[in-house]
Amino acid sequence: MAILEILEIPDQRLKQVSVPVEKFDDELRTLVSDMFETMYDAPGIGLAAIQVGVPLRVLVIDLQPEDPDAEPVACDHDGHHHHHTPTKREPQVFINPEILDPSEEHTLYQEGCLSVPEIYAEVERPSRIRARWQDLDGKVHEQDMDGLMSTCLQHEMDHLEGILFIDRLSRLKRNMAIKKLEKLRKAA
Repeated sequence: MAILEILEIPDQRLKQVSVPVEKFDDELRTLVSDMFETMYDAPGIGLAAIQVGVPLRVLVIDLQPEDPDAEPVACDHDGHHHHHTPTKREPQVFINPEILDPSEEHTLYQEGCLSVPEIYAEVERPSRIRARWQDLDGKVHEQDMDGLMSTCLQHEMDHLEGILFIDRLSRLKRNMAIKKLEKLRKAA
């Protein structure tokens, strides 16, 4: 297991189009477990292989919903007790994913990206999709998705085509986002 380096804009590798996975082997399993470890460490809810420099059509997603059945955990890093609802992990792997049947109806979601740190913007995408993908054994799955899962999968699939969420903004908004990121980096 390893935490990999996440590429950030303007790294040109993020613009590559990723190639389909043909070998469902141990190397792929290692990549996927490293991607999960990297994503949880970041932390994020989705990661495409190209974001760690591997141009393969592999995505990992875990929306990490709050777990209503779990006991609240008290943290006292700063001497105070804070209760937060623990999240449950629901790791999902999508290999060679495709979108079938996007809905006419669109939804706006506030999106962010580990490759465009600390920048958030509203992106409009089809509300519902049917997705088809392979798992780590190469088995094919199909499922209807809506809500955050639909948005997140579409966002991650854009990475496979070399598209970042800021590329879907108007030129003005994209330039503002890039300027803001440059400012944040200078401040750091």
